[in-house]
Amino acid sequence: MAQTETELTHKTQIPLRNSRIRKRMNGLAYHAMLLPGMIMLFIFSIVPMFGAVMAFQRFIPAKGISRSPWVGLDNFTYMFQLPDSTQIFINTVVIAVGKIVLGLIVPIIFALLLHEVRLKVFKSTVQTIVYLPHFMSWVVLGTMLTMIFSYDGMVNNLLEWLGMERIMFLASNTWFRPLLIFTDTWKEFGYGTIIYLAALTAINPALYESAALDGANRWKQMLHITLPGIFPTIVLLGTLSLGNVLNAGFDQVFNMYNPLVYETGDIIDTFVYRMGLINMQYSFATAIGLMKSAISFVLIIISYKLASKYAGYRIF
Repeated sequence: MAQTETELTHKTQIPLRNSRIRKRMNGLAYHAMLLPGMIMLFIFSIVPMFGAVMAFQRFIPAKGISRSPWVGLDNFTYMFQLPDSTQIFINTVVIAVGKIVLGLIVPIIFALLLHEVRLKVFKSTVQTIVYLPHFMSWVVLGTMLTMIFSYDGMVNNLLEWLGMERIMFLASNTWFRPLLIFTDTWKEFGYGTIIYLAALTAINPALYESAALDGANRWKQMLHITLPGIFPTIVLLGTLSLGNVLNAGFDQVFNMYNPLVYETGDIIDTFVYRMGLINMQYSFATAIGLMKSAISFVLIIISYKLASKYAGYRIF
């Protein structure tokens, strides 16, 4: 009898052991799928970070990083002494904050309006149309918008037809910043709308029915049910966007700006591009980029702390 029980126990342990082996093999297969991406990330994102030491050197391409002379903090000192540095920093913050603010407000308003539409075909069609620009490159959109807002473009032709004077949008320091903020919001608000529409679907429909029975109209339902229902999502996206305060959008600015609007349109990324790749001041450009990365890193930490505190969002 004892031998029979031992045999039964042994037979039941074999399937369990086989199941554990299969799970481990599946886990190894999934990790193997990640390996090519991790290798690419290491080669193109981790290894280039060692080039940040150029910020503390007077980099000479012929000598390389290992033999270029060290200058300590001279590049950073020169950066703060340069008159253009303050203006470039202000341009970056103003453009980035403008994009963040409109990038929060416009999708919320549009999502609330679209949520009230009862015709599903119209709703899905509009949602698809406003989402399409998100997938377009700024190389394409920059060319299109340059043609549309040029002095002899579509917008100025319309202004002249209405009896107004033509405006040099792309050569005016007054109009260039608003144009950047407006066009970026137009490109990205469809993506934000989808996020808020997804948050709206999580609201219990019974709340609207109860409010309607109590005599609440559509406006009061939106104020007291819809907005509080998506408020955690608004707080989460708002706090996470804090890390992008110094990211004003290199692709957009580079494809739309010109020397006439450097005063208000030149940002940190475009300045680094010109100093590093065009003027070949590699160490100075690296110092600026390193300073921006350090500040952005601090802002990202702050944004995640705020998201964890006010929206319950945690990565780790």
